[in-house]
Amino acid sequence: MLASPAYSRAASSFPPALHSSGNVFTGFIPMGKVTGAPVCTRRSTLKVTCRRARERVIEEESSQMAETNKQSFKVSSGEKSPLGVSQVDKGINFALFSQNATSVTLCLSLPQSDEKDDVDVVELVLDPSVNKTGDTWHIFVEDLPLRNVLYGYRVDGPGEWNQGHRFDNSILLLDPYAKLVKGRSFFGDSNQKFAQFYGTYDFETSPFDWGDDYKFPNIPEKDLVIYEMNVRAFTADESSGIDPSTAGSYLGLVEKIPHLLDLGINAVELLPVFEFDELELQRRPNPRDHMVNTWGYSTVNFFAPMSRYASGEGDPIKASKEFKEMVKALHSAGIEVILDVVYNHTNEADDKYPYTTSFRGIDNKIYYMLDPNNQLLNYSGCGNTLNCNHPVVMELILDSLKHWVTEYHVDGFRFDLASVLCRDTDGSPLSAPPLIRAIAKDSVLPRCKIIAEPWDCGGLYLVGKFPNWDRWAEWNGMYRDDVRRFIKGDCGMKGSFATRVSGSSDLYQVNQRKPYHGVNFIIAHDGFTLRDLVTYNSKHNEANGEGENDGCNDNYSWNCGSEGETGDAHIKSLRVRQMKNFHLALMISQGTPMMLMGDEYGHTRYGNNNSYGHDTALNNFQWKELDTKKESHFRFFSELIKFRHSHHVLKHENFLSKGEITWHEDNWDNPESKFLAFTLHDGVSGQDVYAAFNAHDYFVKALIPLPPSGKQWFRVADTNLESPDDFIKEGVAGVAEAYNVAPFSSILLKSM
Repeated sequence: MLASPAYSRAASSFPPALHSSGNVFTGFIPMGKVTGAPVCTRRSTLKVTCRRARERVIEEESSQMAETNKQSFKVSSGEKSPLGVSQVDKGINFALFSQNATSVTLCLSLPQSDEKDDVDVVELVLDPSVNKTGDTWHIFVEDLPLRNVLYGYRVDGPGEWNQGHRFDNSILLLDPYAKLVKGRSFFGDSNQKFAQFYGTYDFETSPFDWGDDYKFPNIPEKDLVIYEMNVRAFTADESSGIDPSTAGSYLGLVEKIPHLLDLGINAVELLPVFEFDELELQRRPNPRDHMVNTWGYSTVNFFAPMSRYASGEGDPIKASKEFKEMVKALHSAGIEVILDVVYNHTNEADDKYPYTTSFRGIDNKIYYMLDPNNQLLNYSGCGNTLNCNHPVVMELILDSLKHWVTEYHVDGFRFDLASVLCRDTDGSPLSAPPLIRAIAKDSVLPRCKIIAEPWDCGGLYLVGKFPNWDRWAEWNGMYRDDVRRFIKGDCGMKGSFATRVSGSSDLYQVNQRKPYHGVNFIIAHDGFTLRDLVTYNSKHNEANGEGENDGCNDNYSWNCGSEGETGDAHIKSLRVRQMKNFHLALMISQGTPMMLMGDEYGHTRYGNNNSYGHDTALNNFQWKELDTKKESHFRFFSELIKFRHSHHVLKHENFLSKGEITWHEDNWDNPESKFLAFTLHDGVSGQDVYAAFNAHDYFVKALIPLPPSGKQWFRVADTNLESPDDFIKEGVAGVAEAYNVAPFSSILLKSM
């Protein structure tokens, strides 16, 4: 994940109905007359504003009509539940939680007619004696259009910052429970960089047709091979060959499902697809104002799909439909959909450069963790920390998760900086966090994969110790580090490498946890790509504009003899070999493997290990590059994934017993030893698998054990060989009693 910026708002003319100015909501830009009427049958107040008419407040005792130049509609007290927008009988109910607010105004922008520049707008001031139940403000508006209404809130309350409040009723705020969000029209359009976000809804369109033969893949966790990817970056590059109106969209991903099937993965883990502001870095002059946040780790709303991932012009209703089409197509191909979700912080930044769009202005003291001086705590590294174990925020997160499961049929979630979710409201760590338990026990989520990134920016490192209720899986950061260090030839790493490839029992063999609760990865979105891991000793983040102060310094990488790109044939060959060694180790390890988009052809970011802000070829999948590697690098990666799928000894349900693995090793205590070999035994069919890894810079003569009775060894992979000999799925017979394993290489044998 990345550090989110904190920038002030500035004026915008998008959309024409509403705009902001210097982080101050200045009202609507209506062209027609508007009249006011009471909110409900009891004494109440309805305030309707119009730029061509002065504000007026009409108070009466009976239920009346609110009228615009288009239509009239009744208003009444409404219901407190559900939060957000809901259709009730002949109208729409709006409900907003705010414990500390003293006034709430609902702002509506009605659909335009065919008349140019004709916009109907109203503001409804909620009467706390009528439109408030407990801490929830609510109102019912009859005869509103069933779609294309934009709405937001203006909320006021105590002004004391030293008491933790950040109210400002001049700012239009996004409903935290908005199921659809309208923002700018096109991804990264700098002409709309100051566009505001509005809630909207659609109660008119027929429910999505999932199909009579539709079914969830329901892949057992032990069988998963996860592909971490970015929806936009996957097809945004011109080399994708996709029509520009579809490139970089949910539908663009659908067009490339054949590639995913060819590769062999069966789950995609999508970088954030909740609505986010990709131009947040450009809201004020700063060293990063040239960048576009293309990763999306800066959530604006937890319920709405990213509208600018729709095809053509960004539209929230179309985005919702096309997201479902993507999920349906992936499921039809037998591929599960896991979402990378960011519940540890929001886009609203810090108090130095506040970017108030929703939670902060609705009830800062509830939604965010504060220190004893009522200043924002920052365990996310992004300026704020969501108050996840507060009952109200916990309910919001659970409602969000269930919405994505029931409405969009997703199969699981990877929780960014999940250790934040293990902190109390004051930031102190909890041994049994209510939210983590609630997610594990929720009746709507039992089929879902739930994966934690078990650390945060406050130092709460929980790898192997994440509260789990025997359900939570974890990104195994120790796997990444130990495998990197062994493969590159560090001393003293053989024992740790053996522990990692055999399932990390030191971390996960507790209670009813399984090997697959450890998500093994060598590469993820943040950090080096696989190619850069073997090409650079140091990060090269100059393009980010932060003077090399961003990104991790501890990469455990090795450039194989020269920093960066080189024409040296020996170094280039060694780098190719090392990439294959890493992939072989990943695919024969017990646990759940995860690889990064682009590593199947050797994508490079030229040493940038924190490329979140580059909407360019630095992040975008290079399809022409894939074509050049289809019969070599890609083939090796794909065949290994398929080999894993077809050999159950590589994906045990339980931790390995003594009879299931043999270590061919008597040199454990020698820190200079960098060779490891072992056999995984198949007690049912006799299809054993032998693997050997040589991280020395010289050949090692490995004594090959006897195969099972009636079988013989076949060589499947040798990373020292050129393609296509580096992987032969049928196997090559004639393996002798000894095998010379080349420097920095690995072999894979199977018995048949």
